[in-house]
Amino acid sequence: MSVVKFKKQRFPWMNSALERSINLDDFFENDFFSRKSSLPPMNVKEHEDDFEIEFSAPGFTKEDFVVEIEDDILTVSAEKSQENLTEEDNYTRKEFNYQNFQKTLQLPKSVDASQDIKANYKNGILKIKLLKTKASVKSIPKQIKVS
Repeated sequence: MSVVKFKKQRFPWMNSALERSINLDDFFENDFFSRKSSLPPMNVKEHEDDFEIEFSAPGFTKEDFVVEIEDDILTVSAEKSQENLTEEDNYTRKEFNYQNFQKTLQLPKSVDASQDIKANYKNGILKIKLLKTKASVKSIPKQIKVS
């Protein structure tokens, strides 16, 4: 009977010099990326007279969000605390995660921050409408008849 030393190697194609310099096994096994907040996916749509920003943030209520503009910087944040659990809730597994986030965006000069900004939360999507300045709205070309 022979005993063979087995080394668990996540990337067998890596040569040992490179592996020693960047220990990738440690990088992926350690909880390097865990944190108390994460950023939700975001879409930005440009329309003729406004911008629409969408955040995919299911599990929140509209009261959890704070949307602010200061010095042409839009800040969107949400905070959700852990739900209250009672002893009657007999969980065998609990994976729901309630995370906080804060996202700041530098607004372009074409956004009129002095106008009424609308935010709506429905079906897990937060939508924010930002009106454009009158100067940035494209005018429709006027056809002039030549006589």
